[in-house]
Amino acid sequence: MTTNENQANEKFLRDAFRTMDQYQAQEIREAYYKAIEGLHTLAEALEIADARQSQTAGPLLTEHFYAIEAIEAMKRSRLGAIL
Repeated sequence: MTTNENQANEKFLRDAFRTMDQYQAQEIREAYYKAIEGLHTLAEALEIADARQSQTAGPLLTEHFYAIEAIEAMKRSRLGAIL
């Protein structure tokens, strides 16, 4: 995405949250933070569980990397900056 597209999306999000019902905005805010916290917890738990296995770098670590990918995707989102 270009800088102009990012700025346009951020402006749209800011405007949407400014005009949105306050309860709906709060619900989105809480869900966003819960999702981010959950992804971090999941990634860490999977990494620890993998390390405790007799054979590491297996499916648990693969799932850990998926959680990390989801965290990275959320970092590209402008929603966190808006909230």
